[in-house]
Amino acid sequence: MSRVLVTGAAGAVGQALLRELAAAGVETLATDVRRPDDMPDGVGFEKLDVRGNDAERVIDGFKPEVIVHLASIVSPSRGMTREFAHDVDVKGTRNVVDAAISHGVRRLVVTSSGAAYGYHADNLVPLRESDPVRGNREFAYSDHKRQVEEMLAVARTSHPELEQVVLRVGTVLGAGLENQITDLFHRPKLIAVKDSDSPFVFIWTRDLARILLRAAGDGPVGIFNVCGDGALSVHELARELGKPVMVLPGWVLKAALGIARPLGLSRYGPEQVRFLQYRPVLDNTALKTEFGYTPELSSAQTFELWRKAAGL
Repeated sequence: MSRVLVTGAAGAVGQALLRELAAAGVETLATDVRRPDDMPDGVGFEKLDVRGNDAERVIDGFKPEVIVHLASIVSPSRGMTREFAHDVDVKGTRNVVDAAISHGVRRLVVTSSGAAYGYHADNLVPLRESDPVRGNREFAYSDHKRQVEEMLAVARTSHPELEQVVLRVGTVLGAGLENQITDLFHRPKLIAVKDSDSPFVFIWTRDLARILLRAAGDGPVGIFNVCGDGALSVHELARELGKPVMVLPGWVLKAALGIARPLGLSRYGPEQVRFLQYRPVLDNTALKTEFGYTPELSSAQTFELWRKAAGL
């Protein structure tokens, strides 16, 4: 691990990884469309927009041995088009993969997501890495992660010289981190779908950064689910938050969202009910036994750390 380039370095995970790389004395180049707020001493920065030709130029100039590809649209802003998110998530990954291959990069580490499995009623609980990736087309993030994984699978066959570590990550939480999932926890009441026990799995930001550090170093290649031990139901989360749970039939939620979105009262439509009903529950056995990393914090401990930091 003599030279590492990180895309999407300005995000919370990227900044946590930069600290781990700097502490390990690794020559690192952070890249993103903006400079990270917290830049450790000795870490370089170069602007890189994965949608264009920047990846080719920057990778050619820095000549990394390893690329950690974090750039992705996890929480789209209001007004962001699906085309823009696709350009970042899918086309951007293609640009990075192509540049990595053409410039002889040894290893590519990619953060995929448990969402790549998709939100399906027949998902196994828990899901293992051998289970099919079936990201839903109606959810941009899930669909894009599926497309990225299909792309990477082709590259593993056509360019086996490029080692790959693909991490299917659960919901990332850390002190001060906010995203679409945490938006649910700030509401006065948590919503649950009747007859759907759809628990959450979490991974601590620092645990994920340490996993990425190992993946960029001497960790094994392969595909690994990433989450802390255990899972938390909506009712368990509500109990920790001291909030009530509103349990509604799926058809009621679909009807309400079908009315609310056209009126501008919600950014989500009826398809969002599947997200509440069938969240992927990840098995982290391979992470611990094959990859060689046991998360320091469980899902419950990770949520508790976030809850205290959020003042809830």
